[in-house]
Amino acid sequence: MKAKAFAMMLAGVAAGVLPAADFEKPVMLKAGGKPIRVESPGYACPAWADLDGDGKPELLVGQFAKGKIKVLPHQGGLDFGEGAWLKAEQIDAEIPGVW
Repeated sequence: MKAKAFAMMLAGVAAGVLPAADFEKPVMLKAGGKPIRVESPGYACPAWADLDGDGKPELLVGQFAKGKIKVLPHQGGLDFGEGAWLKAEQIDAEIPGVW
């Protein structure tokens, strides 16, 4: 119980000392001129990775239902090319769900 109280006290002190984060206004990312969308229920967790070794990271966006990952080439700034499913041995890679 003392540990919980101490943690809560530290969080309160940090909240009073640390400045609030300032974020830019949200923007809709587009790929090939179309908004990048995730399927419902929207549990995508976008990530960056340089999959092709060209020194520029691609945007990876997961798909909930079948466990596929869309790879969107980064074209600079907020621009992305049309994506394709991540492949493994020439077929769409799938990551089994835990549901």
